[in-house]
Amino acid sequence: MKVVITGIAGVLARGVAARLAEAGHEVIGIDRRDWSDAPPGVQVVRADIRKRPAEDVFRTQRPDALIHMATVTHLSASADVRVRVNLGGTRAVLEHCHRYGVRKALFIGRHTVYGAAPDLPLYRTEAEPPMASSTYPELADLVAADGYAGSALWQWPEIETAILRLVYILGPHARGPLASLMARPRVPVVFGFDPLFQFIHEIDAARAIALAAETPLRGVFNVTGPPPVPLTLLCRKVGAQPVPVPEPIFRHVPGRFGFAPLPAGAIEHIKYPVVVDGRAFAEATGFAHELGEVETMAQFAARRGRASL
Repeated sequence: MKVVITGIAGVLARGVAARLAEAGHEVIGIDRRDWSDAPPGVQVVRADIRKRPAEDVFRTQRPDALIHMATVTHLSASADVRVRVNLGGTRAVLEHCHRYGVRKALFIGRHTVYGAAPDLPLYRTEAEPPMASSTYPELADLVAADGYAGSALWQWPEIETAILRLVYILGPHARGPLASLMARPRVPVVFGFDPLFQFIHEIDAARAIALAAETPLRGVFNVTGPPPVPLTLLCRKVGAQPVPVPEPIFRHVPGRFGFAPLPAGAIEHIKYPVVVDGRAFAEATGFAHELGEVETMAQFAARRGRASL
């Protein structure tokens, strides 16, 4: 199988590419960033996914499958950049799939699109609508990209489209919202709240995506790892100190006093859990995580040389 992976220079995408190449698949990556030491079987094209050179990859290579991982999840990027990359880029690559006969498309999304609020169910299934646009406005572009990928299911039924909503990713090399928050020595928590946080080891996440690429799959699927843990326990196990902050002043704390910066909408995700049910994906693919919560937290802590508290 010939597979195009967008955003291939990212840590998780590299893991996916390596697994597919080892399995004998031909992998072509598209990214504006360089990956000079890509393994054998992986070709990297430096290009913006919204521009003509990226389309030329689809036109000339005629891949069998797309794994779209070129979305901006870090909230330090401007809203304009996020919309252009996340929504504009997703639209572009899916249109290329339709135009050039790609048979399978995977959109790699995040479970945070479901949103966090006191009146939402604890465990979210794929039947629950993404609510993050109202509870966490800074995620509106990711919700829109997720929705556009979902529209391909009926817009282009000839493409086997699947949307994977992965929980937070941790591990020795992981990056992303949760990893950035936990990388600081002190983590602000809202006084009186201790929500469950759900994560998966980066190795299991890469394995799940590669498995999805090799398995007939259509629709929306939550991808989960070990059981969720309380936020304060997570902090202590990765070597960070949870610092309770009264809610009335919480929004003034992030980005100051040694705390990681957080957008205004993030307070709901610090107060209320976003926990998803991954049984549908497990039943469709046979996936089961191999690294548990204790080992995952320990490996994340070790990368900073920090002992669990």
